[in-house]
Amino acid sequence: MAKPLPDDHRALYQAFLDQATQNDALLPWLARLPQQLADGLDKKRHGDLSSWEKAVKKLPLLPEQRTVSLDSDTVSVAMTLDESQQRQCFNLLKKLAPWRKGPFSLGGIHIDTEWRSDWKWQRVAPHLSDLKYRKVLDVGGGSGYHAWRMAGAGADFVLVIDPSPRFYWQFQAVRHFVGDADGNRTHFLPVGIEDVPENLGFFDTIFSMGVLYHRASPFEHLNQLKAALAPSGELVLETLVVEGDEQTVFVPGERYAAMPNVYFLPSSKALCHWLTRCGFENVRVVDEAPTSLDEQRSTDWMTYQSLADFLDLEDRTRTIEGYPAPRRAVILAEKPVS
Repeated sequence: MAKPLPDDHRALYQAFLDQATQNDALLPWLARLPQQLADGLDKKRHGDLSSWEKAVKKLPLLPEQRTVSLDSDTVSVAMTLDESQQRQCFNLLKKLAPWRKGPFSLGGIHIDTEWRSDWKWQRVAPHLSDLKYRKVLDVGGGSGYHAWRMAGAGADFVLVIDPSPRFYWQFQAVRHFVGDADGNRTHFLPVGIEDVPENLGFFDTIFSMGVLYHRASPFEHLNQLKAALAPSGELVLETLVVEGDEQTVFVPGERYAAMPNVYFLPSSKALCHWLTRCGFENVRVVDEAPTSLDEQRSTDWMTYQSLADFLDLEDRTRTIEGYPAPRRAVILAEKPVS
């Protein structure tokens, strides 16, 4: 018997229910959702999950008057907080660290995240189809920074999926500040792409950024993304690549730039070939460049080691393992109409 849906998450379930009344494609997911939420937020999964949940629930009641900006580089919520409220919010948001994707400015508290995710958005956004009124899926979306930017670009329904419960609670913390200013169009499920019902065919746009190289079966991931897209839907794929021709694929050892579970790093040309083999159309590279030390770095909100620690001190074009330094490409592709 499936576990009942946690009371604290009924609003999220209702959002899915509202969508399902307009599109029967979501009905299979609705049946699985209570169990997925119960599993994804199971306190046995991570010893700190309870503390993250408590931190978010302790955030104070905020003034109704606020100015929310989802279409600027920093996702910001401006409001008047007294010194005690701001100190309380600062301490509680710190309990959710490390913060990796951002930046955010919440009630005067600037969260300087490890990644300048706004730089990635600046590289991607000019090439996208208009997101207005579209249903969007952000796979591996972390704390949800890009999802808020998608909502700011006019998307009608935005769903982040990421199995990390820390990211889930970071998203809920930001939601506490944003309130319903986005029209309750932006949501988060603590699941992976493998938990999305097969052949859903629902989303107009799907983002998969920083996920593919963690997949032992990259073709399976690409096919899962395609299956979740509606006909003529757009895929936005961002991943680590290496320089080379259509046949170039690099397979690192146990770690790459100190990261475990990095499997396949194709050239952008090889990746375009993969997408074509999976049946995508209009496949094209819209951006490719090395990752800079200014874009990914340690901050007061992410105090652990970052990219600078994972590159060779004498040759920044190589990782500490001797591999080519991180290089990322953004590729767009479309699912055929039939």
